[in-house]
Amino acid sequence: MRICVLGAGAWGTALAVNAAARHTVTLWGRDAAQIQAMSAARENARYLPGVALPPSLDLLAGDALAAVAHADLVIVATPMAALREQLGKLRDVACPVAWLSKGVEPAIADSGEEGLLAHEIQARVAPRLLAGVLSGPSFALEVAQGRPTALVAASSHVSVREALVGALHGPALRVYANEDIVGVEIGGAVKNVLAIATGLADGLSLGLNARAALITRGLAEMTRFGAALGARPDTFMGLSGLGDLVLTATGDLSRNRKVGLLLAQGLTLEQAVNSLGHVAEGVYCARTVVQRARHLGVEMPIASSVVALLDGRVRPAEAVAELMGREPGVESA
Repeated sequence: MRICVLGAGAWGTALAVNAAARHTVTLWGRDAAQIQAMSAARENARYLPGVALPPSLDLLAGDALAAVAHADLVIVATPMAALREQLGKLRDVACPVAWLSKGVEPAIADSGEEGLLAHEIQARVAPRLLAGVLSGPSFALEVAQGRPTALVAASSHVSVREALVGALHGPALRVYANEDIVGVEIGGAVKNVLAIATGLADGLSLGLNARAALITRGLAEMTRFGAALGARPDTFMGLSGLGDLVLTATGDLSRNRKVGLLLAQGLTLEQAVNSLGHVAEGVYCARTVVQRARHLGVEMPIASSVVALLDGRVRPAEAVAELMGREPGVESA
């Protein structure tokens, strides 16, 4: 199979490295200088230092449409902020297209729309695409190293799910199919927001009890939000819900958890984000998630506290006190 991965960041590079062992893979990057440096060193020194690029992996810059011209499968590995533009360029592509982006797009001023999930963006800018999402608990470095990983391929199109499973399922990478693209995308977006909260709790040394409580109640928030948007509740007990939440909330490679840790240490949000060198999607989608939840009448107290913290309206200890000071409730609510 001929696969083209658009986006030479950590995750795009990792998936390209993994797939190149079994397929003809092209990794495209918008930065020609970065692609040239990667070609010379056979390494993505900026995002995945120490991971050798296999000789069979082709690297390409320039026109993205030219890169995908002969592909059997296109994988878009851009941050959420760039997804709309990339999908617009791909709107007439005939082969299956899947994105790795996890987040919610900020509302566009004067558009009358709320912030959109990736499949909602695709429906507006490239409605004829056979498209879906690849998500689940996955750190790029471990995928590039060939460590065991399980992902979810979600789409309303059987052909897209089958293409992703057929292309990527292998000895170290299991890929499960799922029709519930809404639930899979919500899991991938909201877990980043909740990971900031757990990083904050860990940074304040609140203990493992607090971490477990945040993860469990965060999962309840995620499920309520997803159900209000038409997702299946059982999706959130799977890889893209509970699995991705646990990984991102507890793993040392988690950028969103790192933001919470740094805020607990007294860094400003700007300082915390600048220190990462990578995008932490939870920072950019937290406000949009909470705004959309409020419009739906869905209560998300943990996510709301994260937004208050990111906006500078509360200090770390105050965010925790606010959550602990809420009225008693019923666990199933």
